[in-house]
Formats: sequence, structure tokens, C-alpha cells
Amino acid sequence: MIGWELVYRAWHCWADPRSGGKFPPLLETPRSTGYHLAMFNSIRGIITEKSGDILRVETGGVEWDIAVPATDIDRLPPEGREGRVFVWLYHREDQMKLYGFADLARRATFLELLKVEGIGPKGALKILGGIGQEELERALEAEDLSRLEAVPGLGKKTAQKMILALRGKLTHVPAASPKASPYGELMEALAGMGYDRRAAADALAKAETALPPGLSEAEKEKALFKQAIITLSGF
Repeated sequence: MIGWELVYRAWHCWADPRSGGKFPPLLETPRSTGYHLAMFNSIRGIITEKSGDILRVETGGVEWDIAVPATDIDRLPPEGREGRVFVWLYHREDQMKLYGFADLARRATFLELLKVEGIGPKGALKILGGIGQEELERALEAEDLSRLEAVPGLGKKTAQKMILALRGKLTHVPAASPKASPYGELMEALAGMGYDRRAAADALAKAETALPPGLSEAEKEKALFKQAIITLSGF
């Protein structure tokens, strides 16, 4: 039995009285990729070392060794100060490794990159280390192959796959950010239904121009949401 799974199951048996002393099922971790296990959300502690793409954080007497994109390392507090890093645990039968990120957007982007054919954790880390979040999003939205190819280790074919797979899915930049729109929550709801974020933002903007006067905020949101779905569905 894999070590971390044994720890998890033993802890669950002790912590949950409903278990009746029985172990829960094994964690569902695909053996082929290891991309499913999520035991930790973040680690907070004293930053003991920052070197290249390696971050070490001590908390509770344990020092964690975390692989972090070089661009994120600079955004975290200096050595000797307390910091928080959002993490993701890579888990396979032969290894476990923690990857860390300065914020949730960077981790979300990392996980999206893993869905692109030919990109694994090391490759995704290297890509994020070679380009900032907003610049990456702009390059994807503009289909800027030359900028993506300038990222160390990223070739033309992989860059093309990234554009096909991720365009419209990483829109955190101001031009398409939910925070920049008065109807950001509606856009997030549409994105959650599977619609492209940029297309959802455009559909909401178009629907807003056709709103009748005198509507309350609740009525506006309802009308916008309905019309945006109609537009995005092609009716």
C-alpha cells in the first residue's frame, strides 16, 4: 500500500466516528498520471530557502521542499519571513512531489497546462517560470505563437496545442477579468456551464446593450443571463 494512502486511511478511521473503525476506500489516484490527488490546499510557515525554482518552508517542525515557478518565487516573502504557498501534490507509485504557487490563479493555470498533450508537471513548471500570468493569458488570447515559442523549452507544436486547448480558459487579465465587469458573477456562472469565458463576456456585453430601461438589478441579471445563454447557444 502506498504510504500516504495508508496515513490518510488510518487518520480517517481515527477522526471520523462514523467509520466504525473501518478504513475508507483508497484515494482515487489515476496510476497513469497521478493528476487527481489533492491532499493539501496551501502551506503557511517560515520560508527557510529560496533557490531557483525550489522553495523550502518550515511549519510545525517539518520543512517542506516545494517546486515553484521562478516567476512565483520572487513574489513570495523573503527568507526568514512567514509566507503562504498554494500547493499541489503530484503522486505516482514511484514518487511524490509538491508543486507550489504564489496564488490560486497560477495553480489553476498549472493544472490547465497538465491537460495539454505533451505537457507534464516539470514542463508546466518550466513554462510558468518563463512567462508571467497576464503575459501568458494575452499570448494565448492573441494566438501569439512567437511569444509562446520564446518561453524556454516550449516548441511550436506544443505552443499550438496550448492555444487550441487553453484559449478563453485563462482570462484573468484586466480586459476580460470578472472583476473588471459589473457582471463578473454571471460570466463565471456561464464559464461553469462550459462556455468560453471570452465568448461569455462578449455575449453579456451584447445583451446589456439591448436591456430595456427601468429594470431592477435582479431583473437585469436575470435578463442578461437568459439572453447570454441564447446567444452562446446559437439561437
